Amino acid sequence: MSTGGGTKAIVAAFLANLGIAIAKLVGFVFTGSSSMLAEYIHSFADTGNQGLLMLGHKLAQRDATPQHPFGYGRERYFWAFIVSMVLFTLGSVFSIVEGIEKIQHPHALGDLRWAIGILLGGILLEGWSFRTAVVEANHTRGRATWSDFIRRSRSPELPVVLLEDAGALIGLVIALAAVSLAAYTGEAIYDGVGTLLIGLLLGVIAIVLAYEMRSLLIGEGARREDREKIVAAIAASPDVLQLIHMRTQHIGPEELLVGAKVEFRSGMSTSEIAAAVDTLENSIREQVPIVGPMYIEPDLMRPPAATGNPQNS
Repeated sequence: MSTGGGTKAIVAAFLANLGIAIAKLVGFVFTGSSSMLAEYIHSFADTGNQGLLMLGHKLAQRDATPQHPFGYGRERYFWAFIVSMVLFTLGSVFSIVEGIEKIQHPHALGDLRWAIGILLGGILLEGWSFRTAVVEANHTRGRATWSDFIRRSRSPELPVVLLEDAGALIGLVIALAAVSLAAYTGEAIYDGVGTLLIGLLLGVIAIVLAYEMRSLLIGEGARREDREKIVAAIAASPDVLQLIHMRTQHIGPEELLVGAKVEFRSGMSTSEIAAAVDTLENSIREQVPIVGPMYIEPDLMRPPAATGNPQNS
């Protein structure tokens, strides 16, 4: 499994969430805190989510078949979308319902020192996981802002882990504040409020993830810089008069489908055009190595009145 998809970050998140989930469960047993229960469910869901991301990465490596001629690269998008659904249903909805219940019917809590100690330890573990994800993301983020990286990344794993870890850290701080207030004031309602806030936080993260994964599942084109490199490679060919139109689509995080209609210089024989196409494909792949299937069609630029819409000819 390559590190290109953030495997190191996924493994770090899996181990951190597994350890935190066990600790939070112990804390809930000793305290009866709904914030601890919500955080346990959160960490338990996150642990399963890392497993789903690793499963998607593994399934995406299968060879192409007649039924799936472009391979299984989008498996990674599908399982990342499932992660957002798990986060919403198992994490957000449960925490919101539990929080409302505890606000309406608060109950006495046990020794909250257990919860505070476990939450502080969880912040350290989750911070380690988040730092690992940030380091991995910086290898590919370039100069993009974090918001742009999450929105424009064609690899789903790192944005998912980054959002989950950031949400987990914020959730731990919320739970720590809620439990500390409940311990200081003796008012268990703060525990319910913390649980509700954690649920709302998870809901926001799940919606953002679902929106981004939906876009990738539908099919996103090449990033602007890759598209510009492809266009430049076509324009640099001495055999090309002009690019008529081009379509690109990611069929996996590290594989790009390219289709283009190109007008070659007049007077070229069939064999010369075939050789020019081969040379052009090699030039494009040198500039953008993730280009996989490529279909270059020789054509002539026609006036719009003759074809109605040359983009769809």
